[in-house]
Formats: sequence, C-alpha cells, structure tokens
Amino acid sequence: MVQGDEDAIRGVIHRFNETGMASLDPQWAGGRPRLISPEDEAFIVATATTRPEALEQPFTRWSLRKLAAYLTKNPQRVVQVGRERLRQFPRHHEICFQRTKTWKESNDPDRDAKLARIEHVTSRFPDRVFAFDEFGPLTVRPHLGAGWARRGHPDRLPANYHKLHGVRQFHGCYSVGDDTLWGVVRTRKSAGNTLAALKSIRAARPDGAPIYVILDNLSAHRGQAIRAWAARNKVELCFTPTYSSWANPIEAHFGPLRTFVIAGSDHPNHPVLARRLHDYLRWRNANARHPDVLAAQGRERARVRSEKGIRWGGQHLTPAA
Repeated sequence: MVQGDEDAIRGVIHRFNETGMASLDPQWAGGRPRLISPEDEAFIVATATTRPEALEQPFTRWSLRKLAAYLTKNPQRVVQVGRERLRQFPRHHEICFQRTKTWKESNDPDRDAKLARIEHVTSRFPDRVFAFDEFGPLTVRPHLGAGWARRGHPDRLPANYHKLHGVRQFHGCYSVGDDTLWGVVRTRKSAGNTLAALKSIRAARPDGAPIYVILDNLSAHRGQAIRAWAARNKVELCFTPTYSSWANPIEAHFGPLRTFVIAGSDHPNHPVLARRLHDYLRWRNANARHPDVLAAQGRERARVRSEKGIRWGGQHLTPAA
C-alpha cells in the first residue's frame, strides 16, 4: 500500500513492538554529535547579556570576537565556539543589539503621594484633568528626520547649525478626558506665561467646578501668584515628583510634535514654525480618539501593570519588563 520494501516495513513493526508510539517519531539526525551542550548554550547566553565590566573585562559591550575569546579562556567554564555559531545563539534566544537607555530614579520624599494623587485624579475625574508643560527649545535650522523615498535617494536638507533666530518655547495644554492638545509659542519660560496657560485651561471648564492640572516642579510653575490664583479658582496643581516628568500625560504627546513638525523640517523663521505647529494641532484634535477608546486603553494599561507587578516610579520593575 505504501510502496515500501518488505524489510523496511518489518523494521517499523519491530521498532513499534519495542518502543511503542515513540517509534513513529524516530528523531533521526545526520552529522556528528553536538559538541555544545544545552548547559554551554545557557552559559553563552548568560555571558552575552552580562556587561563585560562585571566580568572584569576592559570594555562596555561585547563583540563576537571578544565574546568568543572570553568563552575560550574563561576559567569557570571553557566553551569552544566559532563566531558564526556564536552569532546564532543570541538570535535563537531573541537577543539583539539595542540602544542603552538611562533611568533617573526620583529622590523626592513625597514621590509616592504625588504619583498616587496623579493616578487617582486621572482615573476618577479624567474629564476634569489637564496637563501642562513646555516643549522646546524650538530652533530655526534644518532638522534631521525620516520619510519615504526611493532606496539610496534620501531627501536632502542644507546643513546649518547656527541659531540665528534665537529659541522659542511651546507652552502646551492637554485635556486628558477630551484628548485635545493646544498651546502657544513664547519667547521664554516664565511665571506669567504659565499663569496665562492655566487661565486658558480654566476657561475650558467654565462651570466653576474643581479641575486638576498636572505639571512639573519648574520654578516658573510654583510661584506664589500662581498658587494664590489656583486656590481662588478651584484649580488643584498636581506636581510630578522630581525626575519623574514621565508621570505627566502631556509628555507622550510632545513626541509626535517633534516627529511630524520638527524632524525633517527647514522652517525659515519662528512665525512659520508656530503656524506649522498649530496646523498640526488642529489636524490632531480633529482626529482625536473617542473617549470610550481612551478609557478602555487606560483600563488595559492598569491591568497590565497589576499583572506584571509594575508600580509607578520604577521601584517594582521585573527583569522581563
């Protein structure tokens, strides 16, 4: 029926009688026996993901040649492996070269209380929570960027690293509940400009009910005049902890501003740059996400944080995270 040799069929029957169902998957393999054991492979992966300085090596990152040489001369466990085979192990374990990132831990004594207050108001009163921060400095010069182009024919911009027109600051205001972003370009950061921004936020909810504004601890945000005005107008200032600007919801929306308005640009002057910023903001707000979608995404982020044991501030980050 299978057009096989009788001896081959008898061999199958004999193997089945000896090993049972395992005979149907004989695990045949050609070539010489494997020289690198699973324990050696685990040791290679562990070494590759360890900083060389921690192993008393005079460099900050591995290359294939340096890693292979270290494994060959390592007194604890000698592993003889070629570069091409060594290249395959990290790829198999989903390890690749990545940019090193920094993390600044907050030393604010009120860090937990501030983060808890921000999380409370954003989850309980999202339609009355706003965020404020400055985005800058904005300079008038060619900025590197990215875009679609034919292979080998990228867009070119003239080289100019001089700030002939000075710098500006974009004072941005973000409504968490409405997912809308607005702001104005100023010549500098100041308490007066901060107060003007807060008044525009207060005008967005003219019903007189309390609102909550998340902002960082810049001196221009904490003046006595600002605090007195906030108390009179039922505006609670929710300050982020020191070195924790990531806790401000507006920070996530400054990235697209830099990507789609600043990067790859060569604006002739600041008025044109400000006009381009506001054109993008009008487009962005016209295409804002629905509040129900935002609420669902917030619940999903909270669920992921609770499952992974991640608490705001980075204190409980697991290695996998």
